[in-house]
Amino acid sequence: MMRERWEELADIKEQLARRDWFPGTSGNLSIKVSDNPVTFLVTASGKDKTKRTNEDFLLVDEFGESIEHSYLKPSAETLLHTEIYKKTDAGCSLHVHTLDNNLISDLYGDDGLITFRGQELIKAFNIWEEDGEITLPIIENYADIPTLAKALGKKITPDIKGVLIRNHGITVWGRTGFEAKKHLEAFEFLCSFHLRQLQYKHYLKGGKQNGTITFS
Repeated sequence: MMRERWEELADIKEQLARRDWFPGTSGNLSIKVSDNPVTFLVTASGKDKTKRTNEDFLLVDEFGESIEHSYLKPSAETLLHTEIYKKTDAGCSLHVHTLDNNLISDLYGDDGLITFRGQELIKAFNIWEEDGEITLPIIENYADIPTLAKALGKKITPDIKGVLIRNHGITVWGRTGFEAKKHLEAFEFLCSFHLRQLQYKHYLKGGKQNGTITFS
């Protein structure tokens, strides 16, 4: 089981690396290995995520502590993943830093959220209404990781599939690795699409209203 999960997470890391979503060794990924007790693989700290090695991930427990004897250390933000596994049915959690999600987090950070509406990619979240919408909460970038993890945990509800950290990056999750990657790709598209609309049209008809963007 663990080897299968390792390869699955390594494949996801490789695909995201091709998109340059791990600048400067940033970002961290995890995938659940067992439910009782909760254990999961998480990226090792400080590794070049554009490379595939046997030291990419560590097995940790529900508290984010390494189960293995190794000189490697779990990602500094492993506690964000423990919070997600504690409060959701997620089987995989992905955190990346991109220019577009950082810009969105800065533009709408004071609102504390951005809601996307009327875009086809919203169906990636299993929302099929004609005027469906998805909300992405935005939290402050606390330097203290336990504080950051608690702030993220407070935003988790059944309808929330990801959280933006202001001027830091996006964390998303899903029941499987495939679903988590799908959610990440959809959120990145929505962020990028909105930024291009701002660039070329300044504001769409209706514009920015209380952190809600209507696409038309």
